[in-house]
Amino acid sequence: MLFGWEKTAEAALSIEEVSKATGELQLLLNTLICGLRQNRSVKSMAKSSSLRIVGGLSSAETGDWPWQASLQYNNIHRCGATLISNTWLVSAAHCFRDMSHPQKWTATFGALLKPPSLKRSVKTIIIHEKYRYPEHDYDIALVQLSKRVEFTSSIHRVCLPEPSQTFPYNIYAVITGWGALTNDGPTPNALQEATVKLIDSNTCNRKEVYDGDITPRMLCAGYLEGGVDACQGDSGGPLVTPDSRLMWYLVGIVSWGDECAKPNKPGVYTRVTYFRDWITSKTDYHLHRLQPRPWMLTLLGGLDS
Repeated sequence: MLFGWEKTAEAALSIEEVSKATGELQLLLNTLICGLRQNRSVKSMAKSSSLRIVGGLSSAETGDWPWQASLQYNNIHRCGATLISNTWLVSAAHCFRDMSHPQKWTATFGALLKPPSLKRSVKTIIIHEKYRYPEHDYDIALVQLSKRVEFTSSIHRVCLPEPSQTFPYNIYAVITGWGALTNDGPTPNALQEATVKLIDSNTCNRKEVYDGDITPRMLCAGYLEGGVDACQGDSGGPLVTPDSRLMWYLVGIVSWGDECAKPNKPGVYTRVTYFRDWITSKTDYHLHRLQPRPWMLTLLGGLDS
């Protein structure tokens, strides 16, 4: 015979056990599946008029953009980067101009620059063989961490698209970073996000825009009317967009532009699909590829509700 308090204790224990099992299962799925976000809403899409990364919104909740990293030279934020595996980040080649000594670089994770949630030293920097400063073409680099990052719900990898994957123009995508809030302005401590639209290369190559400077290895995103854009310090960071399963893919890497958020001068990004095979050839990314079963995503959706 169970007394009333014993039944209550038994029920409480069951709830505690279920909660623990749910947390462990969610962690397992986040570890196995790329591109999942703890908070599935996008603030800057709800209010796309916003204020800037120039035009962006603060995204200070831990885990909002779990693949975002800060690359710091002598402990000062220089560029953004994106976590693609337990040991590799992808960023922009121009971030390492005259500063390619790995021992002076660190990577931090979390929504705040100070204090970070996690910090790692850098082991190796690989700059694309065809990158030549001051040209903007082939603006991609890989950063190997000295110690692996164990994935959690608030720190884990983005999905990389297949080389043949296409992203329609005029869809919304999100940029994140700790770059200047205005051209040559201050750097925020909290991660910023902004929503932009993908712009086709023919439009971006028009005379009044970039007059033919956009190569097949580049992608434009923003608004021709200006107002929302990446800026100094956002370089190397992610441009991401979700698929129908709400798995987020790295479409572009913040590369260059004419100042920040000017009319007819959208942001220019390194086109990730073009470099997908190059990334695979230099890293262990192929070891992390898992096609999620539908039940995994259904279960994860149930855990989030």
